[in-house]
Amino acid sequence: MPNWNEVLAELEGQKKGPHDLIRAKYLKELHHHTGRNVLIYFSGWLQKPNLHEPGLFSISDADKTGFMTCSHGLQRSKGLDILLHTPGGDVAATESIIEYLHSLYDGNIRAIIPQMAMSGGTLIALSCKQIVMGRQSSLGPVDPQIGGMPAQGIIEEFTKAAKEIHDDPTAAHVWQPIIAKYWPTLITSCQHAIDWSDRLLSQFLTNCMFAADKKEERDKKIADIAEQLGKQSTSKSHNRHISSSTAKKLGISVVDLEDDQRLQDLVLTLHHALTITCAQTGAVKIIENHQSVGYINQIHQVNQPT
Repeated sequence: MPNWNEVLAELEGQKKGPHDLIRAKYLKELHHHTGRNVLIYFSGWLQKPNLHEPGLFSISDADKTGFMTCSHGLQRSKGLDILLHTPGGDVAATESIIEYLHSLYDGNIRAIIPQMAMSGGTLIALSCKQIVMGRQSSLGPVDPQIGGMPAQGIIEEFTKAAKEIHDDPTAAHVWQPIIAKYWPTLITSCQHAIDWSDRLLSQFLTNCMFAADKKEERDKKIADIAEQLGKQSTSKSHNRHISSSTAKKLGISVVDLEDDQRLQDLVLTLHHALTITCAQTGAVKIIENHQSVGYINQIHQVNQPT
């Protein structure tokens, strides 16, 4: 049965441009170097900062088709290297994609971070056995966001308001305009989102990266990671950049990209090719494998900043 990419090629014809050819070249070279399946998940949000359409660059359920397409026909026993560059996105979609990839590759997945895998991207990376990071690479906090606001911050603010009003009823007039903006069930939704995020973080680390650790050691690592990456009060900002050295201190299984010079050259060259593709074409998100099977989301008009 043809996959999504094959159906599209049949409809449009095999049209490969220079950007497609250069990505294909280095994807194949990376596969030959590692001996593993290679899949890229690259978002162009940094190349098109003037576009603000919700969900355009972030992890979404629509990405599942891309992962299905690019996993079709691969020799899964070879495992998977997933090159991640994403600002994150929907938690439910992230959970579903992680579970799907693990069902295909039996957890034999390694994340490669050429630059940034934030929020949900960090959660995908933490669900892998190992993360390859360079000096320039960053992970980010995984605390849940509700309507673009930190769920933990909303609860913290509401708790503070309740205490101040309890201690001094006249403070109600200060807090009333703020609390009035809360919609029904917001606080409950925030707590559910926090509980869900904490459970996913623990579950994914337990099932893969720390699966071989003794329970006491594993629990301590997960607690440290949850404290630093899962709490807004610790990270202070959802867009905080977590370097490879910081990740290592937390007990995350990180391998330095610089340890393998050939791997570093191939990963960064591929990253540059992806960056140029998103800067010079209508591509906003690219999912592609080493067999030149791709699922590329595009816009028809690109308004680059002047």
